Amino acid sequence: MGRECPLFPGWPRVRASTRSGNYIGLGFAAPKIDYRNLGRTAPALAGDLAFREFCVPRFSDYRTSDHSVLVDRARYHLRHAKFRRFSTMVGEVATYEFRPDGETLRGNILVVHGWTSEASFMMGLAEPLRRSGFRVVLLDFPAHGRSRGEHTRLVDCARGMVEICDHLGPFESVVAHSMGALSALMAGVGERPLSRPVAFERYCLIAPANRFSEVTGRFSQRLGLSKEGRRQFERQLERVARQSIGDFRGERFLRIVERPTLLIHARDDHEVPFHNSQEMADGMAHAKLVPLDGLGHRKILYAPPVVRSVVSFVLEGAIA
Repeated sequence: MGRECPLFPGWPRVRASTRSGNYIGLGFAAPKIDYRNLGRTAPALAGDLAFREFCVPRFSDYRTSDHSVLVDRARYHLRHAKFRRFSTMVGEVATYEFRPDGETLRGNILVVHGWTSEASFMMGLAEPLRRSGFRVVLLDFPAHGRSRGEHTRLVDCARGMVEICDHLGPFESVVAHSMGALSALMAGVGERPLSRPVAFERYCLIAPANRFSEVTGRFSQRLGLSKEGRRQFERQLERVARQSIGDFRGERFLRIVERPTLLIHARDDHEVPFHNSQEMADGMAHAKLVPLDGLGHRKILYAPPVVRSVVSFVLEGAIA
């Protein structure tokens, strides 16, 4: 107590209690702001504070109370990886490299996690790909997993991905989950402020988000932001990305990259609804949608039908 929170000046730095669930181990608790009232009296301030909170993955309501326990279990499967950290323009990014058994190498695959997650949760897909003869690289986005930092933005994740591809690529395929799929597509397109596109030949997108405006809309609704507060929040995101929120659409990015794409999505996904993949697949000759039931947003990463579909899709590219 007595020191200020580094992300929210004026808010005291306090230990997160065990009741806070989402914020255990962060070192300070997420500030409790009455966005509904603040949005009426000072919408610009409400939008600015919402932007800051949105950019701290550890503040996310999507994390469960046992997140730290799940992380400890998942990281066990990374113990044999070649671990490296790279300094990038958006901070230090942690990477994990796995090589296949034997001398035959079928290709290189980048595996990307979603917002508030980390590389360890993608091992259910990474290990079968390695066993199939691929060199597999996973990364922790800035402010995620073992990458350093407390805050990041979607465009920062894409920029970090571009730099990791410079260090450890090229990668023929990318396998990405949730918001990581949107970041992977952004990296593939390479629009400003990214320095260049990444030449992925195939995209495997699992439970991908399509319209970023839908993500910011749900976040604004949860906070109780007014219309003016939400607009200010989104303006801050647009300022960083140098393009409008409406341009952040997976379907638009897919049309630009025009590469073979596999979309896998559960109809009962309540975090990123199924219609996101439907919208992305509609009218895309190079995109195939595999709908599933009963797997939600997270169990889908470990389901045998998903693993088989991903490995088969990536092998198609290696054989071709």
